[in-house]
Amino acid sequence: MPLCTGRGYGQGMTVDPRAALDRLIAAFEAHHDAVRSRIGDEDPRVDDAYYVLADAFEVYDESLGERYGEATPFVLDDDSDDDSDDDEDDDSDDDDDYEDVDLHDDSASGR
Repeated sequence: MPLCTGRGYGQGMTVDPRAALDRLIAAFEAHHDAVRSRIGDEDPRVDDAYYVLADAFEVYDESLGERYGEATPFVLDDDSDDDSDDDEDDDSDDDDDYEDVDLHDDSASGR
């Protein structure tokens, strides 16, 4: 079966979640096959499989939402918003969100 490389497959139409899941699984397998058999760093088959996988995921996630009011716990990164300034801001905020804990420090666990 040829890979569909067009973006936006399934936009604006209701898709059966089971059919979308089958397509997503097939897209994962095709992506794995492309990565496993890649020819060099710039193999277009890997890029094509990447986009098909991303599209299949979006269709599956949207179909779950439309049919069952559910979503997957995953978020696709939107490459169109890549700004180095945003990345630096995001990294600095991450440090404030979590307390540093030394997993090898017995005093942290109360021992």
